[in-house]
Amino acid sequence: MSVQRFPANSRYHDVPTAEMPGPDGRPLVYLRRRFLPDPAALTSVGEVAVAPGDRLDRLAAAALGDPLQFWRLADGNDAPRPAALEVPGRSLRVTLPAALGASFNAPFGGSDA
Repeated sequence: MSVQRFPANSRYHDVPTAEMPGPDGRPLVYLRRRFLPDPAALTSVGEVAVAPGDRLDRLAAAALGDPLQFWRLADGNDAPRPAALEVPGRSLRVTLPAALGASFNAPFGGSDA
């Protein structure tokens, strides 16, 4: 069954799909659960300060060049509810996505072995 994938800038891009039988027996495709990464395991690439009136999408646009990457700010700051990060005066970590961070930290050539 052909399934449209999420774009590369989506937090669901690498989340696998699964199937279950529908009421009529045809397969229903669904997205498996996305588990939040451990923020301590993410590679920091900077910080951004929250000013009064800031929103995560605007902070992501300024720090990452893409407002749809707001989820990276949430992941990097251990925030399952992203709005909790919009506190003026707070400093937020800007991190690489988990998959990119692993390859970014790997020795040249991509592996330890």
